[in-house]
Amino acid sequence: MRLLDGEALVAEASSAPDFKLDMPAPVGLPEARPAAARYRGSSAGLFGRCFVCGLGREDALGVFAGAVEGRRLVASAWTPPAWTANGEGQVRPEFVWAVLDCPTYFATYMDGELPVSVLARLTARIDAPVVAGEEHVVIAWPIETKGRKRHAGSALLSHDGDALAVARALLIEPRG
Repeated sequence: MRLLDGEALVAEASSAPDFKLDMPAPVGLPEARPAAARYRGSSAGLFGRCFVCGLGREDALGVFAGAVEGRRLVASAWTPPAWTANGEGQVRPEFVWAVLDCPTYFATYMDGELPVSVLARLTARIDAPVVAGEEHVVIAWPIETKGRKRHAGSALLSHDGDALAVARALLIEPRG
């Protein structure tokens, strides 16, 4: 599937049926809640108006992924709002994908400054329903860095630590 603006390619999507991703050990709610307090964004900063993590907007999804003490990953507790759900109370896929995307940036830049970086590719898989109104854990971890390219993984976990959805992101720092 391709999305065009006139003749300019804006986005492209394809199926990835064999997508697999090695995950770190799960993070529980007792670790994820204090990690969110270490979230590095601000209401006026680069991500202040982000739909997922924006502290400057009242309708943000509220995923504030911060460093987990003693581990090389970020996490946040997340309770999906009712408005993200379909008629059966399950969070719609577009919101699950958004929640998997945003924290990968903070995982790839766990130390130092937060430079501009853009999402180039996101491969995701939703394995089980995500129920609105229930508390979950979102995690993201760095995978590798090659020059301006940064790869990270992310997962949306149940409160019991089961992976409900996973993703791998490629972020690219613009040439400066």
